[in-house]
Amino acid sequence: MKHLLTILVFLIGFKAPVSEQQSAFQSGEWFKFRMSYSGWFKAGEATLKVDEKKLNGKPVYHVIGKGKTTGLANAFFKVRDRYESYFDKNTGAPYKFIRKIDEGGHTKDIEIEFNHEEQKAIVNNKKHKEIKTIATEKGVQDMVSMYYYLRNSIDINTLQIGDEIKTNMFFDEENYGFKLRYLGKETIKVDINDSKVKVKSLKFRPYVMAGRVFKEEESLTLWVSADKNKIPLKIKADLAVGSLRADLEEFKGLKHSFPIILDN
Repeated sequence: MKHLLTILVFLIGFKAPVSEQQSAFQSGEWFKFRMSYSGWFKAGEATLKVDEKKLNGKPVYHVIGKGKTTGLANAFFKVRDRYESYFDKNTGAPYKFIRKIDEGGHTKDIEIEFNHEEQKAIVNNKKHKEIKTIATEKGVQDMVSMYYYLRNSIDINTLQIGDEIKTNMFFDEENYGFKLRYLGKETIKVDINDSKVKVKSLKFRPYVMAGRVFKEEESLTLWVSADKNKIPLKIKADLAVGSLRADLEEFKGLKHSFPIILDN
């Protein structure tokens, strides 16, 4: 369960020049996801919310992502995760990232500040009272800002089946390579805002190319709405028995209209 909550925050990214595309989101956007095993046993929920703020005098988007176990799953393995990112409203570059988690008693309290001019990340591990300065890749994103920066700029018209989309991310104290392979278009059934509908989607296979936290060979599949919003509809991680899933359950505050096909 803890890995799916991390995957949900981490998994939606698309690479293209930001200036070429209309913004896909706005302040006030909010998502709620249902976390489950094999699509039926509800194990938890997660939310993502966008606000506008100022950080050190700079206009930024402030995103808060929360994840928690619920019901029977919560009795066996309690998860309370919180992720925050402050990133530039115009360029999408992250300035500050916060990860505060409690996963079955395993806790972390990390705050990262990014210096893009010097390509450095100042990592404040509050739990262990340690501060480190670590070199980063050019144009690096944190695991939340990457979602918005790259989602904001995908060009649906140029995608070809088999295309690979790559970017860089900094997580905890390490640099990671991230890759998505485009698998094509698919119309899927979803249950959103108490309505059963069909939605045209783009299907991807995500991979992490380096590091200890994530495995490149994870059997992950991601479905994103094929419209100007490009919102995450479903994430599935296949297991030896069954699967872990995150399904979009509710949303509000979308910047663009959300086209659906009524499921009669």
